[in-house]
Amino acid sequence: MANSHFRNLEEFEEPRLIRIGSNLYGAAFFLMKLLPARFMLEHAFECGEITAESCICETSSGTFALALAMLTAQSGNGLIIVCDWAIDPKLQRRLLELGARLEIITDPQPQRGLQQARLDRLHLLLAENGFRFWPRQYDNQDNPLSYAKVAAKLAERIGRIDCLVGTVGSGGSLCGTARYLRMLFPDLFVIGVDTMNSVLFGQPDAPRLIRGLGGSMIPKNVDHTQVDEVHWLSAAETFRATRDLHHRHALFMGPTSGAAFKVAAWWSASHRDKNTVVLMPDEGHRYIDTAYDDDWLAANSPEWIKSSPERPATTAEPSSQFTSWTRFAWCRRAYCEVVPQDTGAGDIAGWQEKKGGKNDARQNTGFPGKQH
Repeated sequence: MANSHFRNLEEFEEPRLIRIGSNLYGAAFFLMKLLPARFMLEHAFECGEITAESCICETSSGTFALALAMLTAQSGNGLIIVCDWAIDPKLQRRLLELGARLEIITDPQPQRGLQQARLDRLHLLLAENGFRFWPRQYDNQDNPLSYAKVAAKLAERIGRIDCLVGTVGSGGSLCGTARYLRMLFPDLFVIGVDTMNSVLFGQPDAPRLIRGLGGSMIPKNVDHTQVDEVHWLSAAETFRATRDLHHRHALFMGPTSGAAFKVAAWWSASHRDKNTVVLMPDEGHRYIDTAYDDDWLAANSPEWIKSSPERPATTAEPSSQFTSWTRFAWCRRAYCEVVPQDTGAGDIAGWQEKKGGKNDARQNTGFPGKQH
């Protein structure tokens, strides 16, 4: 394996920039997670954390798994993906064709659900014999660091950027891009887009229909101090926005892109003198049988067909119960400054304790010859 093997797909990493409105720009990715996945693996190779014999192990049921499978198919490394029963069948077939081994989890843990169950299985795999490397997309600092490339392209192509809008999952794309853009534009306004029943910004944990948006645990790469405002959208509103993005602008993107677009379109229309950029993580091909299928939507999210609110409601408490588009002024505060410790901060402690609680994302990640 040569380090250059990871760059064979580099042309697929950068977003296409599309002008959606007079002051609204879309950064539309083919597959956003290719960039941080390649960045992490390259760095690990350079540091000697992986070799040609290493097997990559990660927990993912979405695009990060696909990015790793595409890269390891090029490099020749083994790949084990721990996912759950809800993984998209088309993605599952594609991962298998790319040579990945899948460990599918069906039973959630009482606390933190399937995400915790997947982590538990991953730790067992890492403890087995052999050279195994865990990229740790949720806390590996190389994830947000990789988005310096995106920030540079946005600034070069657009010039002044006043607002950045993006969904929040691992925290890498929005927080990383925001951090670099603020070196040029200190007053940049950053909006994080989440969904109800996600703990990332203080909502109580519960089942969610949207994949790749929100979470049951708070990753260390979610830098709450980068976020000025958080918006929560329902699944129905997200699906409707995804279809609207395609109908009105011919942008065939996934639901996370649709959610971010809805918020960005509203903000840019309310601030005509400000340049707004919306991050759109992946294309819509994986969602042909879900978000783009009327029968599936009718069965799983029938409210999608109704008109969505044109503007968000405002809440003073991020832990409040609400069922439609709602926003909250986060004001670049740490999580513990906004959400009482007994309503969710334990999710941070639990996640970090599981990983050793270190700031260095590469510690205890499976160096050859070291115990996992």
